[in-house]
Amino acid sequence: MHLKKLSLLNFKNFDSQTFDFQEKINCFVGNNGVGKTNVLDAIYYLSFGKSYFNPIASQNIKHGQEFFMVEGEYDINERIETFVCSLKRGSKKVIKRNDKEYEKFSEHIGHLPLVIISPADRDLIVEGSDVRRKFIDSVISQSDKLYLKTLINYNKVLQQRNALLKYFAANRTFDALNLNVYNEQLEQYGTIIHQKRTSFLEVFTPIFEERYKMISNEKESVKLVYKTQLDAAKLTELLVQSLDKDRMLQYTTVGIHKDDLAFEIDEFPIKKFGSQGQQKSFLVALKLAQFEFIRRQSNKKPILLLDDIFDKLDDTRVAQIVALVNEDNFGQLFISDTHEERTEEVVKRTNQPYQIFTL
Repeated sequence: MHLKKLSLLNFKNFDSQTFDFQEKINCFVGNNGVGKTNVLDAIYYLSFGKSYFNPIASQNIKHGQEFFMVEGEYDINERIETFVCSLKRGSKKVIKRNDKEYEKFSEHIGHLPLVIISPADRDLIVEGSDVRRKFIDSVISQSDKLYLKTLINYNKVLQQRNALLKYFAANRTFDALNLNVYNEQLEQYGTIIHQKRTSFLEVFTPIFEERYKMISNEKESVKLVYKTQLDAAKLTELLVQSLDKDRMLQYTTVGIHKDDLAFEIDEFPIKKFGSQGQQKSFLVALKLAQFEFIRRQSNKKPILLLDDIFDKLDDTRVAQIVALVNEDNFGQLFISDTHEERTEEVVKRTNQPYQIFTL
């Protein structure tokens, strides 16, 4: 699978732009602010139906315009398929495959597997647990439709239970029977999600550790630790135990929506004890492990986006990434960088066909 052609209309800083891509490596070079990252984000948009960098969809419409459209022409198993994402102010977002609109966005996830490595990934280390949960969910969902459906159902029931808790507080009433209906549904969906996250990390962690060794030359040991309340008890038991707290706070305080993934280096939190170089290597290894996991699960080579990472890594780590990209396991690669000469020097070392776009 590879992206042959990308067309942008009123997307971020672009009026109207079309790119025809090389099957292997495509580079966008130019000064900061010219739109290099925006092109990568448009490619990301086609895979996930949303921006990697800005969760407010309407803010991706070019200033002063009423809509945006991103269109991609892909070669999938030697068959040309077209995908379109568009949004008009005040209207719902639309995603189409071969001119046919999806009824649910979730039906699209996994068709165009993709991994992005970006400076924005630092949020995985410095921000709260919700960012790390979204990372786990994103990786599993690209190859497991049941997981994505179960996650959507869990979140829907969670919202309903929270709304009921708020209703109880506002009306000074309580109905245990009504609440138990939601408890049982959360148990049903939460158990499946917990099991799938556990199984995922059993497979994913060794891949991650191997990738980290390659990038860092085995200088230190790293670990991913799954933190979940469901290891201690069944969710229905936890919900009963936390009932008084939930009623007081008016939201559900226990469940798989509280899970976290601890990042450790030599048994210590990398956020506090990892150097900048170690943190960057950790994140790159995490994303390359994501790539490898999706490739194995889906039997497709995901598109790989490298956003401004050569500027953030030393030459040794760059060389290790280039060596990985040179393996047959990698497919199409998109790179953004501010230095054309540096980019060309790096991609030449891959001995793969490449194309450079100067913006």
